[in-house]
Amino acid sequence: MARTIGIFLYNDFQLLDASGPISAFEIAERMAPGGYRLRVLSAQGGAVCSSAGVTLDSEAAAGAGRIDTLIVAGGEGSRRAMACPQTVQYLKVRAGSCRRLCSVCSGAFLLAAAGLLDGRRATTHWRRAADLARLFPQVQVEPDAIYIHDGPVWSSAGISAGIDLALALIAQDCGEDLARRVAQEMVVYFRRPGGQSQFSVLAEMSGDESGFAPLFDWMRTHLTDRLTVERLADHMGMSPRHFSRLFTRRIGVSPARAVERLRLEAARERVESSRDPIEHIAAAVGFHDPERMRRAFIRAFGQPPQAMRRARR
Repeated sequence: MARTIGIFLYNDFQLLDASGPISAFEIAERMAPGGYRLRVLSAQGGAVCSSAGVTLDSEAAAGAGRIDTLIVAGGEGSRRAMACPQTVQYLKVRAGSCRRLCSVCSGAFLLAAAGLLDGRRATTHWRRAADLARLFPQVQVEPDAIYIHDGPVWSSAGISAGIDLALALIAQDCGEDLARRVAQEMVVYFRRPGGQSQFSVLAEMSGDESGFAPLFDWMRTHLTDRLTVERLADHMGMSPRHFSRLFTRRIGVSPARAVERLRLEAARERVESSRDPIEHIAAAVGFHDPERMRRAFIRAFGQPPQAMRRARR
């Protein structure tokens, strides 16, 4: 029986937040007929205008019938949409009948406004994570994840991360092989390099334009060193204060957070691909203390390294 995937829109939604998942499920249905049915929904139905000025036709959500998985798109209009009583009430009611409730980017604000993220781990675009945490302190916001799965609720980072989310949903429904084939058809990564980390993607995208690409290369080869702000600033020939402000502005995270992320990525790769003792891995990537590494894993990935290793077997 086909699973109905509902894409929930509102005025000034981000076009790729909707079209990315739509394309992924459309290709999955083409490759494995009978798996999915797509429906585009909105509070009132009719044409919904994206922030790009492109409109999508939709049907009124209240009359859409049974939805297996509801995906709420993000976008500039999310703040207005989360203040719409009709939208919030629909999400509250739908949460009781959907198998999965999902958000892309700032769509998380709508789920949070409906109380559906209370006590749950969730993510959103890294630029909006602080606002989400401030407005909804009962939500456990993890700003560095590409996507997070907490029970029946899934949330993803900004824009293209909606494709990662859709691929993960397809993998859960139909298996890894189909999800991998869909990713190949879309010419995207099935598993992003560096694990589920917005920071890894940001570091890659910053490239030479940020001026910090050589520093990242150096940091990766000196993870066991004591990489303080002073040490990093000295390597770049800057004062610590100027370096810290410039780095945070251009990369989007603090130098200390960047160092931890690089160590986490190196540790995760070794945890998943080797049988080395956790204590040895912690020492080899600069955490030194296994307990410190365990806490960092839980913050970043939602599980300790031992659990991640067992899941890969």
